[in-house]
Amino acid sequence: MTAPDFSQARWHKSSRSNGGGAACVMVAHVPTATGVADSKLGENSPVLPFSSTAWTSFVDAIKSDRLDG
Repeated sequence: MTAPDFSQARWHKSSRSNGGGAACVMVAHVPTATGVADSKLGENSPVLPFSSTAWTSFVDAIKSDRLDG
């Protein structure tokens, strides 16, 4: 499997992140994956890629409150 290309992705900051904008989690969707990055590192942030299936499962778990530890 080749690594997804996020170079042209449109990144979105989480609405739940720090109000000052300096400590944000960013998410971008490309055709083959969803990526998560840290805005504090800007363009130098590594991107953690998730398959579409894994991302959908993660979001569903959050919405149904199944991630409480």
